[in-house]
Amino acid sequence: MILDSELIVNPDGSIFHLHLKPGQIANTVILVGDPKRVNVFESLFTEVEFKIANREYVSMTGKFNGRRITVVSTGVGIGNIDIVMNELDALVNIDFDSREIKTTKRKLHFIRIGTSGSLQKDIPVNSYVISEKSVGFDNLLYFYDDGAEVVNEEFRRLLRILVGGHTIFLNPYVVDASPKLLKMLKSKDTFTGITITAPGFYVPQGRELRLSKKLDDINNKLSDFEYHGYKITNYEMESSALYGLAKMLGHEAIAICLIIANRLNKEANQNYRDKVKELISYVLYKITADET
Repeated sequence: MILDSELIVNPDGSIFHLHLKPGQIANTVILVGDPKRVNVFESLFTEVEFKIANREYVSMTGKFNGRRITVVSTGVGIGNIDIVMNELDALVNIDFDSREIKTTKRKLHFIRIGTSGSLQKDIPVNSYVISEKSVGFDNLLYFYDDGAEVVNEEFRRLLRILVGGHTIFLNPYVVDASPKLLKMLKSKDTFTGITITAPGFYVPQGRELRLSKKLDDINNKLSDFEYHGYKITNYEMESSALYGLAKMLGHEAIAICLIIANRLNKEANQNYRDKVKELISYVLYKITADET
């Protein structure tokens, strides 16, 4: 039995952070960072069952093209992904009455829709990039006992060599996306590649304001990396935790991002919100194509 201190349930029977109850989660879960993006889905859905907000977590379940879909805003960073993934899994795979893990598990399909910065000159602003592999520049998965089982060890070793002598504080891990979801979202309108998940927005992504970075010329090193046809395409801040936790918990996961800045070409689109809506529509139609 899982103790009260480990699985915290609110007085109304909802889980601690998300304030969701068992039965409210669809098999397809779309994750977005910005809580305001949930409103975009609300405008596109034909039916909305509920909408619940707590802190940065805004959750909604509704229907699009006949498919029941849950949307959850996560806020920014891997710490929030750790909360969201564990709580969503608990809602479908733990019995809240007995506080025991269910014998029969539900498999969820997680799709992260986000924004990102390109690390390749030929991936322009406003492009869609699917993270075929995600590299964690954080240490989240190393806290989990099963973390080593989901890591792509070959790529992990290569990237550790790439970052050089600073591995005392940086030991990247690499996790693959769901092949099933990759096939579903991939098209002539998308790029695919390796995504770096950074633990911060500024120095961890090579941006210097008043503080200097320890890894010199890191962005050029990352953009030059290539192995078996794979290149490092972009930076973001969530997908490595999403991929790792999904695999350990037995779910499918993928991330697709709108490029709003090209770090090498020094270009950016500050008015990108309409493009985010276009990406949301692209994903919704792709994942519900078999329903029409």
